[in-house]
Amino acid sequence: MSEPSIFTRILNGEIPSEIIAQTDTVFAIRDIAPQAAVHLLVIPKTAQYRDVTELAAGDPALLSEVVAVAKDLAAEHANGDFRLIFNTGAEAGQTVFHVHAHVLAGDLAESSMGD
Repeated sequence: MSEPSIFTRILNGEIPSEIIAQTDTVFAIRDIAPQAAVHLLVIPKTAQYRDVTELAAGDPALLSEVVAVAKDLAAEHANGDFRLIFNTGAEAGQTVFHVHAHVLAGDLAESSMGD
């Protein structure tokens, strides 16, 4: 059995973080290394899916909820316009293999979109 992801550990209260939104199946936090004025993460509570392709194949309704929560967060924390990014695979910058969406709004930083 592999170690729980940092997101599972945050959800379980083992690592401090402010959960800024939550439903029965997803939660959202601020990214600790923001790449834009608004940089939030929307994360399924289940660690079953490593990336967005697995999530789309395994639970399209959960993927839809991730997108809906991202939209609500952009409306609340920005002007409603946002970028939604899923890094898929190590060579694409994914470092946490627990699917999550980056919600970005406002000025983008010059650095890359790793997670």
